[in-house]
Amino acid sequence: MTGRLDGTTAVVTGASSGIGNATARALAAEGATVALFARRRDRLEDLAAELGDHAEVHEVDVTDADAVRDAIEAVARDRGGIGVLVNNAGYGTMDPALEADLGEWRTMVDVNLNGVLATTHAAVSHLTRAARGGRGVADVVTVSSVAGRKVNGPGSNVYAATKHAVNAFSEALRQELAPQHVRVGLVEPGLVDTELTNTGRDNAPDASSASELGVLEAQDIADAIVYVVTRPPRTAVNEVLVRPIEQTG
Repeated sequence: MTGRLDGTTAVVTGASSGIGNATARALAAEGATVALFARRRDRLEDLAAELGDHAEVHEVDVTDADAVRDAIEAVARDRGGIGVLVNNAGYGTMDPALEADLGEWRTMVDVNLNGVLATTHAAVSHLTRAARGGRGVADVVTVSSVAGRKVNGPGSNVYAATKHAVNAFSEALRQELAPQHVRVGLVEPGLVDTELTNTGRDNAPDASSASELGVLEAQDIADAIVYVVTRPPRTAVNEVLVRPIEQTG
């Protein structure tokens, strides 16, 4: 059966676990070849072994802009272009300012904001080129957060700041690239059961305290991303907010 993304190469950052892992699987199921970007090579290799010819491994830290560019260029060269970029790599702590480690704040800025900038900057020329191809469009989708829309309490200080910044960057990029048929979208999850919400650290988001209906699963967000990138060329889904049914904030 023909997939909706046959012939398309997608880059997914943070592909070693959680939302990135689920997204890579979902894109591959639609026929895309997926370049898996993350730091944990062993996990990427396990995933690539499952996906077979639909995946390739790139051990990359998104905070290393030179390494990101080298990896993006390698994918574009070897696969003939890049048609989808999913900026998923993220990091978060929720420590109050009086208790926070400055290094943790810097890491959030480096991963959540600078990582998105580095990967997008490296890929954007390839995306504009791909949009002139057979699919007629290319896509950038960034996994942001409910925290990019509202500040959900004092502990979300720098995490929320990075997500607000990503949202603003994405909107400006959307306006710039729309005439070139590169669609720019945000997927903004509420509480998702991932490594970020299962650390057991003080002040961290806690998926274990959910109601009997549970929290979102990584696959829920992957489904939203696939929806965004498989719309007809006339349609640009610029923002998708997904919460667990009982999450009010």
